[in-house]
Amino acid sequence: QVQLVESGGGLVQAGGSLRLSCACAVSGSTFSSYAMGWFRQAPGKEREFVAGITWSDRPYYADSVKGRFTISRDNAKNTVYLQMNTLKPEDTAVYYCAARRGLVIATTTSLMTSWGQGTQVTVSS
Repeated sequence: QVQLVESGGGLVQAGGSLRLSCACAVSGSTFSSYAMGWFRQAPGKEREFVAGITWSDRPYYADSVKGRFTISRDNAKNTVYLQMNTLKPEDTAVYYCAARRGLVIATTTSLMTSWGQGTQVTVSS
C-alpha cells in the first residue's frame, strides 16, 4: 500500500518554474518497486499523463512537456519530483502524483493504483 502527498504547487508567471514533490509512505513493499507518474487535470478536461519514471530512473514524457519538464526520484527519500520549466498558461491544472507497482510505467489513469490528493499549479499570462 502506498500513500502519496504532493507539494510545491502555486501561482507562477508564464516562463517561470516550479518543482513539485511527492512524498510516498510505503507499507508491505519498497518504494523502489513502484513505477511513479505525474498526471494533471485542467478544469473541464480529463486527467492526462504528464511524466513517468521507472524504478531504474528511466523517464517518459507527454509530448506537450518534453524539453520543459523533468521527472526524477530519490529512492532513499521515497520521493518523486517534477521540475517544471518554461511554464505556459496551458500547464495550469491540478497535478497528481500516482504509483503503480511493477516495472512498467502506465500512461493511463486506470492502470495507476494509488493517487495523491493533488496540488494546484496556476500559470498566469
